[in-house]
Amino acid sequence: MNTILEVQGLVKHFPGVKAVDGISFAIPRGTCYGLLGPNGAGKTTTIEMIEGILTPTSGEILYKGRRMGRGDFDELGVQLQNTELPQYLTVRETVAMFRRLYSRRARMDWLIETCRLGDILERDNRKISGGQKQRLLLAMALANDPELVFLDEPTTGLDPQARRHLWEIVRDMKTDGKTVVLTTHYMEEAQILCDDLAIMDYGKIIAGGSPAALLDRHRGGVTVMLSGIADHGIFQSLPWRWRVDDGRVEIHTDSLNRCMRDLLGLGVDLSSMTVRSWNLEDLFLELTGHELRG
Repeated sequence: MNTILEVQGLVKHFPGVKAVDGISFAIPRGTCYGLLGPNGAGKTTTIEMIEGILTPTSGEILYKGRRMGRGDFDELGVQLQNTELPQYLTVRETVAMFRRLYSRRARMDWLIETCRLGDILERDNRKISGGQKQRLLLAMALANDPELVFLDEPTTGLDPQARRHLWEIVRDMKTDGKTVVLTTHYMEEAQILCDDLAIMDYGKIIAGGSPAALLDRHRGGVTVMLSGIADHGIFQSLPWRWRVDDGRVEIHTDSLNRCMRDLLGLGVDLSSMTVRSWNLEDLFLELTGHELRG
């Protein structure tokens, strides 16, 4: 599969801060590539260098095998996390206006169908829901029929149904041969949509690969979940990482039998215990020590 984007030894320094520290990755055509990391990890800086917003301190960005130049930016689509829509325009007028900004334009009917806009075309931008706004922003990002699309946390704040609508659109984009670079705070989203991903922390890529390969490579056992425990201090003596999430204690262990013996030794009531295999969020927490939160 051809590589559409390659980053080689990318570095970005700000005064007193090395925001991106020599990262490299390659993205095949027609795939979804995820960049995950806690706040301040360097993922937004990385994306902004690729988009031409920031100038790298050093390193190279190759697009279709050549150094990315100014003319290549016309082939990129960018959906920012926070964008104000033009006021006093309808959805149809907004999409049409953004198409006119480019010499290369996506078909209007394709944009309407792909971004699920048919039922809101005549609605004022000020009167659409959060999920409808995100679909309109995506249509604006696709107005130039880009080959490479950057989505910066496109489903943040959306309800589950609206989030799944966006997932369907991303899948359709891949079917149409487009390549997607996604940043997200939702582990389930990354696990479902991303063919490959990179986990960043302190400006470096600390793990990369497909979600399945990452989980297989770093598999660390299971997560034990306990509810109704009032005194969380009793878990301090356990040799495994644990956390409290919405009142529920989660213990990440590579030995379920030993964990259960230790919990029984502490007098913990196991009647509420549930056990599940590791997922991408568990792996992220193990690698970075941070929860991925918006």
